Amino acid sequence: MNFDKVQVFWNNLIVWASQFAPKLIGAIIVLVVGFLLIRWLDRMLARAMARRETHNSLQTFLKSVVSIGLKILLVIFAAGILGLQTTSLAAVIAAAGLAVGLALQGSLANLAGGVLILLFKPFKVGDLVTIQGITGIVNEIQIFSTILTTGDGKMAILPNGAVSNGTIINSSKSGHLRVDLVVKLAASENFNRVRDVIKNVLEQDRRIKKDPEPAVSIIDFDGDFMNVFVRPFVDMEDYWPVYYDLHQKIQQALIANGMKAPVSTKLAPQQAW
Repeated sequence: MNFDKVQVFWNNLIVWASQFAPKLIGAIIVLVVGFLLIRWLDRMLARAMARRETHNSLQTFLKSVVSIGLKILLVIFAAGILGLQTTSLAAVIAAAGLAVGLALQGSLANLAGGVLILLFKPFKVGDLVTIQGITGIVNEIQIFSTILTTGDGKMAILPNGAVSNGTIINSSKSGHLRVDLVVKLAASENFNRVRDVIKNVLEQDRRIKKDPEPAVSIIDFDGDFMNVFVRPFVDMEDYWPVYYDLHQKIQQALIANGMKAPVSTKLAPQQAW
């Protein structure tokens, strides 16, 4: 009697194996070929992004997203070949993805912001920018955050969600910065002479650009004084050296030309980064 049960079991097992084996072999072939195709697509995507000079962080992120997404679809397709209920499996994966998405809502917003920044490149590493009221040099652009170094040497870490949705002022986009100086002189001084002396100082400094041309003009009169606006353009790395040098050079030039020493020279507040 036991022998008959064993014989029936083996017969059923052989029948099941003969029916399941082709499906298993087909699923294995699909997985092997599919993984090879995904690897080839990864290489093609990497080459395409390299030709477009896409940021390394974005390359890694996009390759991971595409690779994981395609592998999940491949596994679901292979499971369908084996006869499994792929609808239920897809529903479970979708529910898990929704739960994770809700739990990481803030992080996903920063992730999306980082992708937008790396794709559209409103600024790059080394640019002087003002974001969320913070002005500094872009030190690093990451997937989730942007890191700035402020003028006083502090590090500011800004979430990319807020960065991509806020106002970005890129002072380096044009390739140069404007040094804004206000020189306060006696109103009795001849402005034409003052302007010629200051322009001569600017022309002798090779760090100051000829185009755009530096401007020297009167802003306003303050009682017995006139405020003269001096606005030369320089490369970003020359901003502070030129700013400090011009104070001394303008003062010395005005005194050498028989004018009274300027009462004050100061930085216009919009450039105090």
